[in-house]
Amino acid sequence: MTFSDGTLRMLALGDSYTIGESVEAEHRWPVQLSRRLRERGVMIGDVAIIARTGWTTGELHAAIDAQKPAGPFDYVTLLIGVNDQYRGGTAEAFRAAFASVLERAVALAGGDSGRVIVVSIPDWGVMPFAEGRDREIIAQQIDAFNEVCRSTAVTRLVTFVDLTAISRRAATQPALVAEDGLHPSAAQYALWARAIDEVMAR
Repeated sequence: MTFSDGTLRMLALGDSYTIGESVEAEHRWPVQLSRRLRERGVMIGDVAIIARTGWTTGELHAAIDAQKPAGPFDYVTLLIGVNDQYRGGTAEAFRAAFASVLERAVALAGGDSGRVIVVSIPDWGVMPFAEGRDREIIAQQIDAFNEVCRSTAVTRLVTFVDLTAISRRAATQPALVAEDGLHPSAAQYALWARAIDEVMAR
């Protein structure tokens, strides 16, 4: 449901990546995405964000229950799962939890799966924070979780945007890393916003 003046509404669901841990609010990728949309003539209001650093899929579920966002939204984005992986969960255990939260996202888009965008999980293993850990194993696990996200999205006729390759550039491009050594920088979020906008413009 659009605002009374015809402005579109967008909701971003996620964790630290969506809330933009270690960057200013205006540099969060959903905020940068909304600016890009306005620049190409899309009337869109400020993005509503339900996200917090450290959230798993289950914790996002609980937050949606608690906050009761008033849909339907014209666009809903979903980026969740890194903390399910970080805490030692398996991709198979993640499958049912992700499918359930994706259903919530579709419902918040008025039941229109064409208004929902699933964003892939970045590879935190390339970040300085992961020094001393098995980066190859982390990458394999992230890929497995992302395959769950992709296949579930495809089954539900939801758009899937793979940004993991962009995240892996941080291994050799320090400018893409935030000061905390773990999260993406504003520059990396700008690349995400551009990639998502290009998909939305099709």
